[in-house]
Amino acid sequence: MARRNKKKHAEHESNERWLVTYSDLITLLLVFFVVMYSMSKVDMDKYSQLAQSLQFTFSKSDSMIAKNGAGGGVLGVINPPNNEADNKQDNKEEDQSGAQTEADKKRKEQELQGLLKIITQYIEDNKLQATVSAVDTDRGIAVTLKDYFLFDLGKAELKSGAYPILDKMASLFPSLHAKISVEGHTDSLPISGGGLYQDNWRLSSERSLSVVRYFEKKGLSRDLFRSVAYADTEPIAKNDTEANRQKNRRVEIVVLR
Repeated sequence: MARRNKKKHAEHESNERWLVTYSDLITLLLVFFVVMYSMSKVDMDKYSQLAQSLQFTFSKSDSMIAKNGAGGGVLGVINPPNNEADNKQDNKEEDQSGAQTEADKKRKEQELQGLLKIITQYIEDNKLQATVSAVDTDRGIAVTLKDYFLFDLGKAELKSGAYPILDKMASLFPSLHAKISVEGHTDSLPISGGGLYQDNWRLSSERSLSVVRYFEKKGLSRDLFRSVAYADTEPIAKNDTEANRQKNRRVEIVVLR
C-alpha cells in the first residue's frame, strides 16, 4: 500500500511541471512587452547621446564594419528620428500647389479679359450697343441681351436676329475653363391670363432655357451651363416707367469668375 501511494504522489508532481514552463513564458512575454513599450517612447536627448557615443566608438575603434554601412552592418553616422525633411517636403508641395493655383487664377483671368475684348469688339463692329452690352463684374464677364432682341413679347422662342451674337459666343466658350450662368429676368408686370406662361417665373425660366438649348445645338456640353430664373427679383431699374421696365427685361450670360 505504501508503494502504491508513493507512486500516485510522484505522478501528481510530474503532472504540474507544465506550470513552471507556463509561468516562465508569461514572465518572458511580460518583459518583452515592457521592453517594446519602453522603446516606443523615444527620449530624444538620450537617443542623441547614444547616437553620438556609438558614432564615436565606431569611428575610433578597429571595427571591421564599414562606416558608410557598405558591409550591411551598423552605419557610421546614426541620426535620430527627425521629421524636418518630411516637413520641408510638405512645405515644398504646398508651395508648388499654391503656385499652381495662382497660375490657374491668372490664366483664367486672362481668358475672361480676352473674352471681354472680343465680345466688346464684336458689339462695336456690328453696332449692337443698343441691344447688347458686356461688362466685367465681380462675378465674371456679364453679357446682357435685351429681351426684344431675343424674343417676341411674352414668348420664349429665340428670334433669328439673335443667332449671330449667340453663335459668336458659342465659338468662344470651348476655350474657357469656367462655368456659364444663363439668367432670365422680367419686369414686375404680371402675366396676363390666357398666355403660355402662368407667371414671370415661368417666362424667365423658359427664356433662359431657350438660350441654353441653342448653345447645346451648337455642340456645347450642357455641363458648361446652368439655367437660372430670377423673374422680377433682380431689377436694374425701377419698374415705374416703360423705359425702366424695358431695361429689366433681359437675359444675362455670365461667364463666372
